[in-house]
Amino acid sequence: MLARGQTPEAPPSARDQTRGGPLTASEVKLMNAYWRACNYLSVGMIYLQDNPLLRRPLKPEDAKHRLLGHWGASPALSFTWIHLNRLINKHDLDVIFVAGPGHGAPGVLGPAYLEGTYSEVYPEKSQDAEGMQLFFKQFSFPGHIGSHVTPETPGSIHEGGELGYSLSHAYGMAFDNPDLIVACVVGDGEAETGPLATAWHSNKFINPVHDGAVLPILNLNGYKIANPTILARISHEELESLFKGYGYKPYFVEGSDPEQMHQKMAETLERAVEEIRALQRQARQTNTPTRPRWPMIVLRSPKGWTGPKELEGHKLEGSWRSHQVPFGDVRQNPAHLKALEDWMRSYRPEELFDESGRLIPELRALSPKGARRMSANPHANGGLLRKDLKLPDFRDYAVQVDTRGATLHENTRPLGEFLRDVMKYNPTSFRVFGPDETASNRLQAIYEVSKKTWMADLRPEDGDGGELARDGRVMEMLSEHTLLGWLEGYLLTGRHGFFHTYEAFAHVIDSMFNQHAKWLDISKNHVKWRAPVASETILLSSTVWRQDHNGFSHQDPGFIDLVTNKSPSVTRIYLPPDANTLLVVADQCLRSTDCVNVIVADKQKHLQFTTMNEAIAHCAKGIGIWKRASTDADAEPDVILACCGDVATQEALAAAAILRERAPDLKLRFINVVDIFKLQSSTEHPHGSTERELDGLFTPDKPIIFNFHGYASLIHKLAYRFKGQDNLHVHGYKEKGNINTPFELAILNETSRFHLVIDVIERVPKLRTRAGHLKEEMRNALISNLAYAHEHGRDRPEIADWVWRD
Repeated sequence: MLARGQTPEAPPSARDQTRGGPLTASEVKLMNAYWRACNYLSVGMIYLQDNPLLRRPLKPEDAKHRLLGHWGASPALSFTWIHLNRLINKHDLDVIFVAGPGHGAPGVLGPAYLEGTYSEVYPEKSQDAEGMQLFFKQFSFPGHIGSHVTPETPGSIHEGGELGYSLSHAYGMAFDNPDLIVACVVGDGEAETGPLATAWHSNKFINPVHDGAVLPILNLNGYKIANPTILARISHEELESLFKGYGYKPYFVEGSDPEQMHQKMAETLERAVEEIRALQRQARQTNTPTRPRWPMIVLRSPKGWTGPKELEGHKLEGSWRSHQVPFGDVRQNPAHLKALEDWMRSYRPEELFDESGRLIPELRALSPKGARRMSANPHANGGLLRKDLKLPDFRDYAVQVDTRGATLHENTRPLGEFLRDVMKYNPTSFRVFGPDETASNRLQAIYEVSKKTWMADLRPEDGDGGELARDGRVMEMLSEHTLLGWLEGYLLTGRHGFFHTYEAFAHVIDSMFNQHAKWLDISKNHVKWRAPVASETILLSSTVWRQDHNGFSHQDPGFIDLVTNKSPSVTRIYLPPDANTLLVVADQCLRSTDCVNVIVADKQKHLQFTTMNEAIAHCAKGIGIWKRASTDADAEPDVILACCGDVATQEALAAAAILRERAPDLKLRFINVVDIFKLQSSTEHPHGSTERELDGLFTPDKPIIFNFHGYASLIHKLAYRFKGQDNLHVHGYKEKGNINTPFELAILNETSRFHLVIDVIERVPKLRTRAGHLKEEMRNALISNLAYAHEHGRDRPEIADWVWRD
């Protein structure tokens, strides 16, 4: 056991729960030998590019020039993997492995190689000395694989590069997978992150009747990169109370002696799996989905376990110095090279691998076979299991538009009705995720077929509109991190889902989006054996232009700016102007794979501009001329008035109406954009436009007044290759806002109809002098409407009730 001065131990009563052990001496010997092989491979991956089996003395040139990787977490990962393998074999379990400390990739890559999966996927990394040499050299090496559990890793479903998302991903994998156990190793550094801390509450959403189970395994190795970890430095009682408070039944496996730890882990893991199966069996036999106390394990082991104890007077094993590469300079420092060779020979590779370099038969026999190998489990390549959604006909939910621009309707309400039936037709493979805002975002029709999942306590008053149910499929929790983690885990294991949130607070999941987009990019473009998974579709509602009741803090349209930074092969952004175009876009997104789709659509009542047939045609093009608002038929336009976004479109149409009446000889071309990437060059985005297409729409030399939903700089960024860029003048959100009326907010940010008219007058030469009076009227209207809003607390009726007149 570790000394109490190093890491706190459990009191005797807690330690006794794993005393003794179920393993025979032979089983301990074999399992420890397999673990030695894993650790040997881990060290070899970090340090060596040649001489993989040490068949000759180590030379400086055998080592890599650049030593990259993370040794510290690797031994505990492979230790846990081996013990899970024992139970998979014993009970024919369906288990996938999530490595929270994914930077400890050697601890996952080693088992995947020894099980044979790695060589099946990458035949050149064969089960012999030659293949092992390539396996070692590729790790953290230019042109090959990274040091995390990246998409190239068989069995990986969570990279773990950015810490905090392992547990929410794990629970997402378990939803609607009744026979699956997700073993999720959580690092103690990761456990300090906000997303991970919140994800512990996911146990309140697992239904033991139809969901699988998550077995969290918190690995307390004591240190991060250069600091101790918090949970490793609190008392056993406090740590146990923490997880009991979260609703778990914690078990503790603590120590450093391999033989003792194998016995403890074997007993504890078996007990945890037996409890999981018993809880599920009871719930399924009685069809009583109550919330049990699910087991979890605290594995306290030294950082850099089995590595060198110390070097040059510095502690290594059980210290932060083992986090990454315990010591370097092995090519120039003979003492360090000797230390590395002694370390690797301590695992006795000659006992583990045969003459060809393959793992000896008695150790190979410890691995599960076929798809039961965690490195080959199809759930970890979820596209293999994905089935297309059964989708209703979106046309059946259309808003009837008899007069364009005169009908008011909440844009997202028909979408809710569409999603309701998507859920009805796909009762075990589709869920909707959102932070307590399903009804707020006008999607509440979903509740007609499925309520909100709730496994915590129920009260009588919940029956009065609470919309809670044990078997609900609407996932609500006030944590965007946890919700998106659930969705990503759900999608990556072959299912489908839909995420919605307030536009301003999508920034909470900025970094999660980044990580998922990177995963999809690599999987889609560089890892051909990964089958396509359903796209991640994100609806941003309660948008910037209708946040007059919440104010400045809720006004931020910048999430889509972030999305445009990621690979064009996996990013899509849509700003449908009305309900019918939103339905078309939603159907398109739910049919897509390997992308992140972002839809921006407000929930309030807005004018409806397109019939369903017009919406279908418009969305198919992604960008188009609206003839009804244009006055340049069969003529060269004087000006282009373009728009993107629901409120931006309404204001642009209102400006076009003013110009049509007051400047009847003006040749105006009105363009609406649904797919924002249509503004980008086709050489840069698969949805982009050719130079000829952009010139045909916008002309290469006429002024373009563009009213945009978001920040103006985004349009300039996307269209920078367009020849008419110098003529492009974008109106967008300028961080001006508070508790405003809708039109006051447009005025403050210069996206109002009056600002657009003024800009047209100033950009079209023939209007600069002729339309002076109109321009003055527009300036007066701005002043007058601001004054009216401040006096009456609302917009003028002629603004609020404006409609388009053909």
